[in-house]
Amino acid sequence: MHKIVLASQSPRRKQLMEAAELDFDIIIADVDETNPPGMPGHLVPEHLAKKKAAAIEERVHDAIIIAADTVVLLDDHILGKPTSEENAVEILTRLSGRMHEVVTGVCMQKGDKQVSFSVTTEVYFRKLTEEQIRHFVTNYKPFDKAGAYAIQEWIGMVGIEKINGDYYNVMGLPIGEVVIALKQFD
Repeated sequence: MHKIVLASQSPRRKQLMEAAELDFDIIIADVDETNPPGMPGHLVPEHLAKKKAAAIEERVHDAIIIAADTVVLLDDHILGKPTSEENAVEILTRLSGRMHEVVTGVCMQKGDKQVSFSVTTEVYFRKLTEEQIRHFVTNYKPFDKAGAYAIQEWIGMVGIEKINGDYYNVMGLPIGEVVIALKQFD
């Protein structure tokens, strides 16, 4: 079995890797995560995942590096992590009653071998009341989450009508696709 390094500080990615019974270490990639100007939103996650993997590859030479980045797209515009409580309310108000896309880009690298891909999941929110949105923001503090929510928390349980695609992708890592892609390094 190859040594695996997860290039992420996301507790959700760590949880998914552990649930898939993968043995791994964590090394956080310190890279500029600014979206490249003019790059279409659905291409940004894979681009940033490649940057993170490259940053770790300089430090770790005999491991499969798994790097990922997730964005929430509404009308082809990236909704980032909220900057304040009011910004979180604003983001969730925009998502209310609408379909948006969650795109996770993954880059797996060992030496000169690199495998990268993106997975897109459509998420359909029910119409949320202002009271529901404020309850979630006040009690769950979604400030470290793209799109100001986590599907596995209260807002996902009561607010999401349906998804089309990979549930774990919405959590931040399409773990099934990662496990399949790992076989390319055998």
